[in-house]
Amino acid sequence: MDIGIISMRYAKALMGFAKEKGTEDALYKQCKGLSEAFSKYPGFRAALENPVLPAKEKYTLVCAAAVGDGKVDATFSDFVKLVLKNRREKLLQYMCLSFMDLYRQSKHIGVARLITAVPVSQKVADRIRNSASSMLHARMELQTEVNPALEGGFIFDINDYRLDASIATQLKRVKQQFIDKNRRIV
Repeated sequence: MDIGIISMRYAKALMGFAKEKGTEDALYKQCKGLSEAFSKYPGFRAALENPVLPAKEKYTLVCAAAVGDGKVDATFSDFVKLVLKNRREKLLQYMCLSFMDLYRQSKHIGVARLITAVPVSQKVADRIRNSASSMLHARMELQTEVNPALEGGFIFDINDYRLDASIATQLKRVKQQFIDKNRRIV
């Protein structure tokens, strides 16, 4: 069983159905919420893969993870029911990720991630988002993270490119240069 092929087929079908209904924006938000739930809670996947748990409880669990206390879109609800009926709940995260990629391609949305040692103000984040958006001629989604291990500077990932201007990386490079130089001497 190829995970990529199955999840992409479901994602393409979901995208086509959502475009017919005009609910792709709401569906994107719910798939994004579900994808974040998979990342935050590792036990969530185990609960979905549990064969003892009835499909109705799995449905309730997935809907709660996707929207919390909010209202579940009918398209998303039908999709989750179909996935549970076909016993493909193991692939639900991959289906959501594939759908999100298809949605971003169709709406010309780029994804960027900014990792810094200290929190960045909203003004700076907006400025970075607008600069990247104008350079790529696409809307940008910017995710910010704080990682004190960087010691300063930043790491900026955009689509498939990475700009690493962190102090930790620069120190590693200097250390490696000294090691290489000392090897030549001995």
